[in-house]
Amino acid sequence: MQLIKYPEKKDWEDICKRPALDHFSLKKSVQAILDEVKENGDDALKRLTLKFDKIDMEDVAVTALEIEEAIRLVPDDLKQAMLHAKQNIEKFHSSQLTGIEVIETMPGIKCWRKSVAIEKVGLYIPGGTAPLFSTLLMLAVPARIAGCGEVIVCSPPDKNKKLHPAILYAAHLTGITRIFKTGGAQAIAAMAFGTASIPRVYKIFGPGNQYVTAAKQLVQQSGVAIDMPAGPSEVAIFADPTANAAFVAADLLSQAEHGADSQVILVCTSEQMIEEVMQQLTLQLKVLPRSELAARALENSKIVLVNSEREAIGLLNNYAAEHLILSCEEPARLAEQVVNAGSVFLGNYSPESVGDYASGTNHTLPTNGYARAYSGVSIDSFVKKITFQQLTKQGLKDLGPTVQLLAAAEGLEAHKNAVTVRLKEIEAANNF
Repeated sequence: MQLIKYPEKKDWEDICKRPALDHFSLKKSVQAILDEVKENGDDALKRLTLKFDKIDMEDVAVTALEIEEAIRLVPDDLKQAMLHAKQNIEKFHSSQLTGIEVIETMPGIKCWRKSVAIEKVGLYIPGGTAPLFSTLLMLAVPARIAGCGEVIVCSPPDKNKKLHPAILYAAHLTGITRIFKTGGAQAIAAMAFGTASIPRVYKIFGPGNQYVTAAKQLVQQSGVAIDMPAGPSEVAIFADPTANAAFVAADLLSQAEHGADSQVILVCTSEQMIEEVMQQLTLQLKVLPRSELAARALENSKIVLVNSEREAIGLLNNYAAEHLILSCEEPARLAEQVVNAGSVFLGNYSPESVGDYASGTNHTLPTNGYARAYSGVSIDSFVKKITFQQLTKQGLKDLGPTVQLLAAAEGLEAHKNAVTVRLKEIEAANNF
């Protein structure tokens, strides 16, 4: 990891940069994939899976027999752990449901807002180097609570042309039966445009690498909604002298092991703590099965020594991390100062891993600085908020002149007339 000591504020932008591919080349390559799938459907999916994954797929749909086999293969203790996680996710997300509140803005004028589930949603579940069945729980549970009518899943197959049993069991646990074996940008294209096998959806959810993220952003231009630009995973940690160096190193590595394009950031007010964390990183990295990937991610990562807690929070708000861990003496006080982060973990005993799996909060979060403007996935992500209004004759009579004046001032006479004809009718009825 690159060590940066006492940077000036003018250097923060450089410190906060993420590793990235050449965006022009990336979008050009991804657009070609989208076009091919849009034009050739399932045939394109099979060709692209063979090209990129070296897997010759005959059928992209997961069969009922494959799901039954997966249920048998998943160990009972893992099934119980997944159920426990699902229950916590359900409890947290169910609390986000809100009822309808009718507001009378003035006598005779009632307005209200209603949450309506998005009818068709697609969930992208990364497979690749790690089968992220936890992401399926994080997306499928709120989709079901929200009441989405059709929920489909796409995930890349392994060399045996199958999905990991835990992914299929998570789908079974959440009541999803339409699952497809395709990954990468081509999976996003299939859900966006539809193929003979995969239905078109109205909104696409799920994290992925930079190709998946680029594909989501490009299909959004075709009228398909996405959850957020969720790319490679990242964590930022603030550690003061009261932090536990072994805990901090473990948290840094827990995100670094996602992949070489992940990034981790440590901001410290103690040089001694930095030395201890670096020692722990060396020790812990040696025993990680995914040490090669984690080591490559650490090459893209930084440790920053700052003068004060205030400077640390300023830098971290500028970074706008997907995950932010406050390993310090008064985490609750510091948390009040956080304005840009996807999800925040307070204190030495709140590892980011619990949010990834089972505390109940959602782990599908904005990355790459998008936490400045985006929220993580919630019930709101799976619904549309439709507003309603109803006026009585007296309500329109009282408000109508205001609308007439406003419409006339904008030069929109038809808008004005829509009120005028009604007011004339009301007046004529009253005179009669």
